[in-house]
Order: sequence, then structure tokens, then C-alpha cells
Amino acid sequence: MTSTATAPHLIKTGPQTLAKGSEPTATAVVIPLYNHAATLVKVVADVQRFADLIIVVDDGSRDNAVAECAKLDQSVQIIRHPRNRGKGAAILSGAEKARELNASHIVTIDADGQHYGDDLPAFFAAIKNDPAAIIVGCRNFAQTYVPGSSRFGRSFSNFWFRVQTGQRIGDSQSGFRAYPLKVLGAHKWREKRYAFENEILVRAAWSGIRIQEITIRVHYPERREHISHFHRLWDNLRLSFLNTRLTIRSMLPWPHNQLDDEGLPPAEPVSILHPLRSLRLLLKENASPKRLAVAVALGVLVGALPLIGIRAMLILMLTGYCRLNKIVALSAAHLCMPPLVPALAIEAGYFMRHGAFLTEISLKTLGYQALERFWEWGLGSLLVGPLLAAGIGLLTYLTAESLRKQQTLNQA
Repeated sequence: MTSTATAPHLIKTGPQTLAKGSEPTATAVVIPLYNHAATLVKVVADVQRFADLIIVVDDGSRDNAVAECAKLDQSVQIIRHPRNRGKGAAILSGAEKARELNASHIVTIDADGQHYGDDLPAFFAAIKNDPAAIIVGCRNFAQTYVPGSSRFGRSFSNFWFRVQTGQRIGDSQSGFRAYPLKVLGAHKWREKRYAFENEILVRAAWSGIRIQEITIRVHYPERREHISHFHRLWDNLRLSFLNTRLTIRSMLPWPHNQLDDEGLPPAEPVSILHPLRSLRLLLKENASPKRLAVAVALGVLVGALPLIGIRAMLILMLTGYCRLNKIVALSAAHLCMPPLVPALAIEAGYFMRHGAFLTEISLKTLGYQALERFWEWGLGSLLVGPLLAAGIGLLTYLTAESLRKQQTLNQA
């Protein structure tokens, strides 16, 4: 339960756009504010040309923000944090208020004046076209002046997003975004400050939420006029810890919690005890039967090799590099556990060495000659592994493709 000292205070409330109990369809524009009183009125006026439901969240500003908020139209919702809690906390407070007003989405826009209200109709159109997606405004940097720190920060953040999710994005640091409220309410977000916008994109991508981009304009004032609240030490440390945590999580061999288009988790979890049901769920995370089949084939191929003690580590490294599902590959490798597949590989290796199959199973052949059998296991796995990988991978592809078509028909 939120303490009184840190709870947001509702300063001014305008009329609600939708009646309580009706279907949420409105989009609220949330403006997180921290020491940008000089640009607030202009930004709100720019937004009001295109939006009726506007929420300003003053995140404990120490400048003239209170006086500037008092100048705003009565229809603008104003929330104030008694102390600065971070941009992420401000966005979540705005989202909570938007939910109370029965909105279905929020669009966040920075209060420093770098974004243009003219781009809001493009966000509204993108929300209408794909209501379940997060829409990110990709800033157009092809202009006269963009701070070098902004260019580097965007490239750096995009790189880690690619590492952690396997997806490409043009601008993972843009503050001009549209969020479905159901997605914001589906997770407990650890980050509440600057790193919040990085965390939400990565975890949303893991959950199967689509991330769409639209191109937006951006304005950066001259260096002497530009006000940034990014703390080079603490915010960089938070981003480093966040990227370390997310990268480690992306390498772990169990699937991420998936959300459907309603922002809800699936009724059943992924389990190797229920392959068909799990395959249906994994299709959503991996997007294509082909990638599932490749993950299975990779697991079988590595599992057939006599790599005792390092098999799982090698699979994790390869699946991470190739952006494949780790639990699928590891589960497929279990198909190659002794005795069947190693025995086939040993027989194949023995035949390749001697031109005949090994028929004597005794202490001599399996005990005293263990090193020879191990060598034949490795030799034979070079033949057995690819054949099994191709066969099981093909079977997985055909099954997954059939399930995908069935899902498409059911949706239709």
C-alpha cells in the first residue's frame, strides 16, 4: 500500500471523457513534468489541438511548475507527486488516472517541448490499427542539431534491446509512445525512473506484445538552452544494472510469461509434458514454425554429441546468438540422452572404423575399451546427429505449421 508521503495528489480534475462502466475506447495524453515549467503551457496548448483528455503529472518539480499548472485549462487533469519519484513513476500515475477515466490507452509526450503535437494523429491512427501494440515514436535525427549524447544513447540502447529480445528497433529511448493500459497493468515494473522506458519495451517484447514504430519529428534547442535531467552517474548506473539483469534473464532456459491481446497470461503454462499445447504457446513467442523447428534441430544436433558437462552451456550460447527459443532446444536435446541415441552413434562409428557393427556387449567392449567407444560415439554422432536433427526438425515444422494454420482458422 502506498504511503501518504509518496502518494500522488490530485490537484485539479476536469470532466471525464467516458462514463463509468462503458467500454474503454479513449486515449489519454500523459505529460510527465519535472522542472519544465517554462515549456509546460506551450506543450499542453500544442497537445490540446488534437486531444481532449490530457493528464499532467508533476513529479515533484522544484521550479514554478505549480503556478504554471494553475494556468492550464480546467479540463486538464493535474496530478502532483510530493517528491520526485522518477519518470516511470509519473507515467504509471498518469496511467492509473487514465484508467479511472475509463481510457484504454495513453500516449506519453515529454514536457520539454522536443516533440510536436502534430504527430499525435499518427499515434491515434496506429492505436486504431493495432490496439494491442506499443507504439514508439522513432525520432528523425536527420536535422541540423542533435546532441551527441542523444545519438550515442539511442544506438547504445538499441544494441542492448537487440541482444535481449532478438528484435530490432529504431528508437528504444523515445519518450513519445502509446501504451495499452492493459499491458501497463500486466506486470510489476521494477524501474521507476529513467530506465523504466527501457525495461517496459524489453519485457513487453518478451511477453509477445507487438512493438510498432512511427516516424516523428523532434526539436532540440541549442546546447545552452537544452535542459536535461539525465544524471550521468546514477542514471547510467541504473541502465547498466538493468541491462545486466535483462541480459542474464534473456539467457536463462525457461520461457517468458506470455500475454494475449487482452493483456492477460495464457490459461496454461508451457510444459514439456504437454508438447502440443506448449507448441501452440511457443508459436506466439517465436513467431514462426521455422524458428521452432530450427531450435529443435539445434538441440538434437548438439545433444547427439558426446559433450558431457558442457552440452547445456553450448546450447544456451548458440540459441542466444541465433535468437532461438532456449527451452525448446534444451528439451529437444533430452531426446538424445542415453541409451538409444549414444548407442546408435557408437554403432555408426564402429561401422565407419571396422566395416561391421558392434555385436558384443560385455565388460571388455564397454569397460576396458571405453575410450574406443567414446571415440566411436563422437565419430558416429557426426552422422546420426544431423540425420536425427533433420528428421525431428522437419516433424516439428510440419506439426507447428499445422497448428499455426488451425489457429489462423480459429481466429478467422
